[in-house]
Amino acid sequence: MERVRKWVQVVIGFLINSSWSFPFTKTIYQGPLKVICSPGLNCYSCPASTTYCPLGAIQQLLGGLRISLENGQYFFGFSIIGTIGVFGGLFGRMICGWACPFGFIQEILHKIPTRKFAIPRLLSYGKFFFLLVFVVILPLALIDEFGTGNPWFCKFVCPAGTLEAGLPMILLQPNLRHTIGLLFLNKFIIMVLILTWAVFASRPFCRTICPLGAFYALFSKVRLIKLHLNEAKCTNCKACHHVCPMGVKFNESPDDPECITCLACMNKACQFDAISLEIGGMPLSVPNKGLSPANKP
Repeated sequence: MERVRKWVQVVIGFLINSSWSFPFTKTIYQGPLKVICSPGLNCYSCPASTTYCPLGAIQQLLGGLRISLENGQYFFGFSIIGTIGVFGGLFGRMICGWACPFGFIQEILHKIPTRKFAIPRLLSYGKFFFLLVFVVILPLALIDEFGTGNPWFCKFVCPAGTLEAGLPMILLQPNLRHTIGLLFLNKFIIMVLILTWAVFASRPFCRTICPLGAFYALFSKVRLIKLHLNEAKCTNCKACHHVCPMGVKFNESPDDPECITCLACMNKACQFDAISLEIGGMPLSVPNKGLSPANKP
């Protein structure tokens, strides 16, 4: 199943970044597919991207909300909120584990042989801070002379944007290099730190910073597709603790907002059929009823 998940990540990554004419056009794709929302974190300005980033779209929406209201344009981008709301309601943070290109990049980096370190659970609350402050409050509250707010997270923090858009566009358009200043340097340093951290710890950006992961985490208890713990079969052996890339202790917290439904606990750890994948409460996995827990390998 892990191999299947990797292939799904690769396929989705190519589907949402399928504009391969950029080496010749040297520009960002602006075709009709750009109205499609990427389920995971994927920069709008990536030259190969055929989708828009939900985080960037929300910040642009909130940044222009005040001037829209002042001009009598009473509308709100329910298509953006609705799309990621549907993603969240169906999958929750399963999106992070199966459909986010930047999450996949972190997983690849973590395979580099080094000593690995745990991430303190307290740091997981950081992503909710970035969601509330950088994605919602700052674009709404701090406006420029034209009455619009900045996409603060995209502009000042997002390492995915630097990796997928900033660096490629500088290579494609050399005339942009003279515009490099402290802002780009700041984001470049953040990107290097995050990617280096990913070598030594599992998915650090997803666990501590990503606002989109924080949004999807809000659906952890109500999402349609989720892992289920059969407490009657669970022996509290804690094998699931050691395989989770997000540091989830599934037997203690089956609806943990950090769970990305990678299925590692179910397929790699649990020997007692205590964990199953469900859709709307209906199990998808069939337990191995022919073996008793004592006879299982």
